[in-house]
Amino acid sequence: KLLMARYGETILFRHHNALPIDQATNNGFGTHTISTHEHNGHNPAESDGFAGAYFYPGQYYDYRWPMVLAGHDSINTAASDKRAAMPCTPGEVIDKVTCPATGTIQVPGDYRETMSTHWFHDHMLDFTAQNVYKGNAAMMNYYSAIDRGNEEINDGVNLRLPSGTAKSWGNRDYDVNLVVADKAWDNTGQLKFNIFNTDGFLGDRATVNWEYKPFLDVRARSYRFRILNGSVSRFFKLALVRERPLTDAQCVAAAKAKGVLGATIVAPARPATSVTPAEPSKCYEKITYHMIANDGNIMQHAIPFPNAASPDALPEQSIAERFDIIVNFAGMPAGTKLYMVNILEHTTGAGPARYLPLADVLGTKYKNDGVNGDPVVGKIMEFRVQNYTGTDFSMKPADYEEGKKQMIPLNRPTQTELKAAVQRTFNFGKKAVADTQPWTIETDSTGVALNADPHRISAAPTTGATEIWHIKGGTGGWSHPVHVHFEEGQILYRNGVAPPIWEKYARKDVYRIGALADTGGSVDVAIRFREFAGTYVEHCHNTQHEDKAMLLRWDLQNPGQTQAINTPMPDWDGVKYDPSTYLSTAKFGDLAAKKKFVLPAGLLP
Repeated sequence: KLLMARYGETILFRHHNALPIDQATNNGFGTHTISTHEHNGHNPAESDGFAGAYFYPGQYYDYRWPMVLAGHDSINTAASDKRAAMPCTPGEVIDKVTCPATGTIQVPGDYRETMSTHWFHDHMLDFTAQNVYKGNAAMMNYYSAIDRGNEEINDGVNLRLPSGTAKSWGNRDYDVNLVVADKAWDNTGQLKFNIFNTDGFLGDRATVNWEYKPFLDVRARSYRFRILNGSVSRFFKLALVRERPLTDAQCVAAAKAKGVLGATIVAPARPATSVTPAEPSKCYEKITYHMIANDGNIMQHAIPFPNAASPDALPEQSIAERFDIIVNFAGMPAGTKLYMVNILEHTTGAGPARYLPLADVLGTKYKNDGVNGDPVVGKIMEFRVQNYTGTDFSMKPADYEEGKKQMIPLNRPTQTELKAAVQRTFNFGKKAVADTQPWTIETDSTGVALNADPHRISAAPTTGATEIWHIKGGTGGWSHPVHVHFEEGQILYRNGVAPPIWEKYARKDVYRIGALADTGGSVDVAIRFREFAGTYVEHCHNTQHEDKAMLLRWDLQNPGQTQAINTPMPDWDGVKYDPSTYLSTAKFGDLAAKKKFVLPAGLLP
């Protein structure tokens, strides 16, 4: 399921709820009330999919997604910047405007806020995990003058990402969405879920676009893959390898080196039935590819993988994170096979356990049989190379590596903004409180861990402000992918030091905290708040944690606002509204943290 959208063309998304009235028909899990969150659209609060703004069978909800660039009220208001524009087909009439020969119509806003790879999913209070797991989710591609989906147009703005050329925008011949998620089935072949596992639910099979171990025929040219982790609780760490035949001299040489890894060769353990003990039956070559987008945002620079900081695979990818990569299959003969491989082991749903050596996963050393090892570790998807006789017009990501050309430069906060910023602390942990739910958030070092309450406003930033949010946790073997609705942020520090290169040049909306090397126990994030005051949420995107009840409400308010927005309380007969309350620190944040926090020097202008 995919929605293709473009900046400048407003969407009214009318979501009908046609689920059964009788909840007993749900086969044991999931609920018939829903709320839809467009993750992480710059949308007004009433169309964000607030967890408490759900609706019932027989009803519908109109979500109004304006498809505007952030900053449209204050930056480039005259729509004079050609980098801020919607793609269109010349002669096409859109809202009484005729598309010119350039194929773009300029729009207000900051082009540096251009987004690309999104998804939308259910956000029902206490039932997000179950409803999303059942399939209430879909991907959403944003198209713009920068990311047109036409690789041939060379106008100095279009990045010419792999896509195709037949249409003026939105070609997907070489632009492929991949939703990676683990699932489980019962003995009748129906989806299975454990509603009592509050640490996190794990499936025993990896699916890609709802298929088990699929293959994709690819032509010998460049492709863009938009990879979404659509799981409930599972993290992934994905490698991409090329299978080499037994007779390949490079493989044999690596094998004769007694399994010592060369620069690019992974030589798994040899089976005893080999012709000679020195020769493997198969070996695999780690190929080079580039990450060009992190979450919904094209980065400032393309990051090559593997690299020194991540020598085998992409970084840890938590639930709801998106990684866009460009892979070039050119030069590979027809019949070549490549594999996407997961090397991140889970033993519980609370968080991942360890990264595994790629050679162990591809060989016979690691037993992913569900008894001795995690069955979702290993190959999850195959690519089969076919001949290509066309012309690949797409950009070369190596031209955009660090120190070279820029894709979308970051609009970094200034030292002045950071010095004036309100600072807030959110500590994600585990402690049953008054309503006995295990997962909690402590806000602003108050010493009080709280469960979710849609009536309580835990933070109240104001429009036009920049804030620093300190997100902490990940102790006790837990990992939390923390999602802040509505606004993207820039990571200042990860685990107390400068972020890794794939986050240094990125804007994010999911911030992992946890014990493993790619993650660490804390992140410090700078966030600007702009248009669309209203009610939003922050939560753990391990959706079992979110539902049990690691979620808080924050309201974006206008300067000087004193009255809180009332809390919706839906029922079959309509919606009533309760008064809302403020946490004591909601207005001014964590004053103690601000005194101690050292702003990064040299990183920002």
